[in-house]
Amino acid sequence: MTLAAGNILEGTVVNITNFGAFVEIEGNKTGLVHISEVADSFVKDIREHLKEKDKVKVKVISIDDNGKISLSIKQANVQKKSANPIEIDWSLENKKNYSASGNFEDIMSKFLKDSEERMQDIKRNQDFKSKSGRRSY
Repeated sequence: MTLAAGNILEGTVVNITNFGAFVEIEGNKTGLVHISEVADSFVKDIREHLKEKDKVKVKVISIDDNGKISLSIKQANVQKKSANPIEIDWSLENKKNYSASGNFEDIMSKFLKDSEERMQDIKRNQDFKSKSGRRSY
């Protein structure tokens, strides 16, 4: 495989510095994973995430004219995440608030009743605040 931007490869961490990690890919080629490309969250100490001789998946971000290779662990892992989206069981939400076994009209009437009750509570609270704030002279 030829080395090109966008490729995802497996490499070995060969050196760790304060600003990133050097990863050996495709034989004797070495690229830099900048500290900002190690994880999705803020990385203060890279040694908490990587150590030498770790096998990591990296994405080739760029190769400059001098042959310097920029790599990213974070972007290589994004590919995996997007392939398996999180599934949400919406039925649990419905069971909490409204009876999922009822038909649409029953669910809607319950929603409207709850909404109206909340609006009345808000209006009462606002009226109380406005009356208690007034002074008669």
